[in-house]
Order: sequence, then C-alpha cells, then structure tokens
Amino acid sequence: MVKETLKEAEDRMKKTCELFRKELASIRAGRASPAILERVTVDYYGSAMPVNQVATISVPEPRLMVIQPWDKSTMGAIEKAILKSDLGITPRSDGTVIRLVIPPLTEDRRRDLARGAHKKAEEERVAIRNVRRETIDLLKEFEKEGDISEDELHRAQEEAQKLTDKYVKEIDAILEAKEKEIMEV
Repeated sequence: MVKETLKEAEDRMKKTCELFRKELASIRAGRASPAILERVTVDYYGSAMPVNQVATISVPEPRLMVIQPWDKSTMGAIEKAILKSDLGITPRSDGTVIRLVIPPLTEDRRRDLARGAHKKAEEERVAIRNVRRETIDLLKEFEKEGDISEDELHRAQEEAQKLTDKYVKEIDAILEAKEKEIMEV
C-alpha cells in the first residue's frame, strides 16, 4: 500500500518534469527547432490541428525552418496560424514551402524568456511539492485507519521527501540547460 502510493507519487512527479521539458522546448531560443511550432494550431477542414500533423517540418540551417504542407491548400491557413501565434516570426511562402527565418534575439528578449522559464520552473516545483503533500496526507490517512504503523509513516514521509528533492533538482537542471541555451549568443 505504501509502495504503491509512493510509486504513484513518483510517476506524477516524473510526468511533471516531462511536461516542463516539453514546455521549455517550445520556447524560442534564437535557434530553429520544430518544437516551437508544437502549440501552433491550423484550421484544417474545420478542426484545429497542430502544424506538425499537416506538414513536414525540417531545419536545414540553425536559423531556418522549412514547412512543407502535405496538402497545398493549407498553405494560407498555416501562414495565418504562424502569424497569429506569439512566436514573432513572419512566414515566407514560395507556393510550395513556407520558410521561417528565426531572427537573433535581443538581450532584453533573452532576459524576458529566461524570466518566463524561471516562472514556469517555480510553478512546476510547486506542483511537485503538491504531489508530496497529497501523498503524505494519504499516508497519514492510512496510519489513522491503522493500515500502517507510525514508523512506516515516518519512513514513507522521508521517502516522499527524497523523491521531491530528486525531481526538484531535475526541474532545476532542465531550467539551467534551457537558460544557458536562451542566453547563448
């Protein structure tokens, strides 16, 4: 019962870290990456679809992305979706492909992106701590019902704290790597 509870908590913490990693991948760091288009959705025959599900995205150069739609009639919709997004990139189309030239970031914009990454990291740390709190509350409930002893509760709380420390450090490592990427000129 205790092991299952701790395992579930660890799985939730791991998912939080993975979600954070994906969130940061979509932050533009002055270098072309298909991940920055993950949140851009295109109106494709009445339904909203991510760009990567209606086109092939390639990165031939560090500051250039090429989007090749599978259906040429979606070119306009893809361009509109990119313009509406908060990427700050203007698409250029030649009729067969859309080119996205990633402009170099200014120092102020880099600091803003880093600040946003820090804010998101703190939200994820709080989410991990909330998982720990919920887990400890559940373990205390087990102890109150007589399912586990006070010693087992204490050991389980220590284990929950170790998991929390481990995944908070992982969040910090992910943030540090992204911050280094953002601030790189």
